[in-house]
Amino acid sequence: MHQQGTFVSPLLSGVFCQCRTEEAHRGSDPGGGLEGRPLSVEITGSCDDSCEPSYPCELCGGPEQDHRLKVLFQVLDVNGDGGICVNDLSIGLKKLGVHRTELELMKIVKAGDKDLDGQLDFEEFVHYLRDHEKKLRLVFKSLDKKNDGHIDSQEIMQSLRDLGVNISEQQAEKILKSMDKNGTMTIDWNEWRDYHLLHPADNIPEIILYWKHSTIFDVGESLMVPDEFTAEEKKTGMWWRHLVAGGAAGAVSRTCTAPLDRLKVLMQVHATRTNSMCIAGGFTHMIREGGMRSLWRGNGMNVIKIAPESAIKFMAYEQIKRLIGSNQETLGILERFVAGSLAGAIAQSSIYPMEVLKTRLALRKTGQFSGIADCAKHIFRKEGMAAFYKGYIPNLIGIIPYAGIDLAVYETLKNSWLQRYATDSADPGVFVLLACGTTSSTCGQLASYPLALVRTRMQAQATIEGGPQMTMSGLFKHIVKTEGVLGLYRGLAPNFMKVIPAVSISYVVYENLKISLGVVSR
Repeated sequence: MHQQGTFVSPLLSGVFCQCRTEEAHRGSDPGGGLEGRPLSVEITGSCDDSCEPSYPCELCGGPEQDHRLKVLFQVLDVNGDGGICVNDLSIGLKKLGVHRTELELMKIVKAGDKDLDGQLDFEEFVHYLRDHEKKLRLVFKSLDKKNDGHIDSQEIMQSLRDLGVNISEQQAEKILKSMDKNGTMTIDWNEWRDYHLLHPADNIPEIILYWKHSTIFDVGESLMVPDEFTAEEKKTGMWWRHLVAGGAAGAVSRTCTAPLDRLKVLMQVHATRTNSMCIAGGFTHMIREGGMRSLWRGNGMNVIKIAPESAIKFMAYEQIKRLIGSNQETLGILERFVAGSLAGAIAQSSIYPMEVLKTRLALRKTGQFSGIADCAKHIFRKEGMAAFYKGYIPNLIGIIPYAGIDLAVYETLKNSWLQRYATDSADPGVFVLLACGTTSSTCGQLASYPLALVRTRMQAQATIEGGPQMTMSGLFKHIVKTEGVLGLYRGLAPNFMKVIPAVSISYVVYENLKISLGVVSR
């Protein structure tokens, strides 16, 4: 892509044959590093007979890429021990006029170090460069909105805007100037590759990689907008590993916090002004009625529904993105909200009978049902098929405030952190990510909680002997009239109590499962 007449940096000119380097430099001012001379001119003579190339140059029949990679390796292997460590990289790159921070150099070595000996041998070095170049090409294509082989400031601004990060044109031009070597105020593939090849992070897709939200955090409610996945993650199949890790983490998290979740359901359905059910009293009641095991009633169904719901939501989200007509790697915030809400509605519609079963199983008395199948048969025989969709409307409406506020708060916190602290990397670290996820989930739940309470009461109406069968609006009016506005927030305390442990547990399990599943995109 645009090889002739473009700048080839001193670092990378040595990776290609000298005649191509000279052709690329013809009529241009190379500038920088090794006093403007291509790497091959400086060090070709230092290569011994062992660096015979595998492929001949198309122009001169001489040494080609394998030879030049070995030459570059020899230059960076400062102490000549056959391996490039962080110190070697620092000294070698400075000789070539390339400056990287120690953190960036450590990331390079860590990314390519397959045998975990703290340095890169020649095979690891070549593998890292070639693998990294493939990733860079994917990123370049995603940024090149006009598909003309060049990136300008408007395209940089648009790409960041798609991710919810707004920067000024001056900031975009500053980013551009750091890579633009020929003064055209655009970046072609060679300039992009040359600048980033020995740079550990590609900031724009790195934001997507480091700031996954709904995949990582599970607070028991599955109403979040799905995460974006980069083109690289989709191409390499990493996306399904993320979803599997996230689903398994959610199962562990929900199981660990199940007693609080069951207490929340009991308080939503049975707590009133007269009985004043509290947290301690609720736990005491559950243990007396059914023993310690009763604290986990309904958890089996709560875990089982994770897999179908996550799969349906992800597939629906991807299809809706196509229907919206976006050919971009990521959507803007408003588009994400619309696509995510619709995907959530489709997923909830598909698995809603499971939601009803989960509530009924959580509320059951000892010996009432022998299991999930028995509960489903009992509901169908006594109440008919319609019972499996009780509370469906408030549940569907609740997606909008939950998904909207959760996304808005998370994006606001993310952008604030990126603008203030993202200098070398978009990686926020564990505590920032947990804080942002916890805060946004809490705000989303607070906004949609009255609808969630009404949904649960409608699902449970048949279990209350002599209780009236009310519609959504009728139930809202009844609760406000008899219990006041606070009645719409019964069970909020145990619900909030489980957020921090749920988020923390799901994150820890997710990170460990990622390693087991071979997820390498972060």
